[in-house]
Amino acid sequence: MLFEPLAADVYLPTARARGPWDPAALHGGPVAALLARAVEDADGGLNVARLTFEILRPVPVAPLRVTSAVRRPGRKVQVRTASITTVDGDVEVSRVTALLIRAAEIDVDGLGDEHRLSAVPVPSLPNARTRLDFDQPWEAFHNEGVEMRFTSGLFHVPGPVTVWMRLCQPVVGEEVPTPLQRVAAVADFGNGVSGVLPWTDYLFINPDLAVHLARPPRGEWVCLEARSLLSPEDGMGMAESALYDEHGRIGRSIQSLLVDRR
Repeated sequence: MLFEPLAADVYLPTARARGPWDPAALHGGPVAALLARAVEDADGGLNVARLTFEILRPVPVAPLRVTSAVRRPGRKVQVRTASITTVDGDVEVSRVTALLIRAAEIDVDGLGDEHRLSAVPVPSLPNARTRLDFDQPWEAFHNEGVEMRFTSGLFHVPGPVTVWMRLCQPVVGEEVPTPLQRVAAVADFGNGVSGVLPWTDYLFINPDLAVHLARPPRGEWVCLEARSLLSPEDGMGMAESALYDEHGRIGRSIQSLLVDRR
């Protein structure tokens, strides 16, 4: 598991939720999955169309409290928010704003395949797990929490990649993760897998993550067609990933990047 439930709204991160930058801080993926869990519609009447995460400061490996609220009620469009704060100190470390749209099947006459999400070709899913050699000596999310299979490119090889990812751990306790939680957990990998600078010399940390979904995801596997674009003269950049499941295109994720030397 990534988080052990301690109370109704309090969770303790496990070692498998840690990130690659600092063993005392969490990976953005587990944080995003925990926040997505707090805002998704358990009844299925509303689909999440957008998740906008902000990582306000490093999220510690310590007890965390999750609170959520409906900010804009509505039958067809709704806005929900959730926040993570430290139990010791009551410091907000991350938050999400979610846009939800009612679930309904709509008849559309004369819509060509070029405009249908279901007609977008799906990248191939390799049969074998990609063997990766991570430099970090500690147990963390990227080496214990997910399985990766690269269709093109490779981690630690600079440039764009196409990688299929599967969450291997429950997000909370022994709960089976929902497809939305699986997407949120791996969408944060875009900057890491498509990095163009050496990890040993540079930082390219994302303080945010925006995930747009054109339909609800299905299944366990999520594919990222990821690339990073940097502006060294400004110390900034972005990573963008087209998102797929095994049934087709589902959306896109964007990360702003803070670029710096170590």
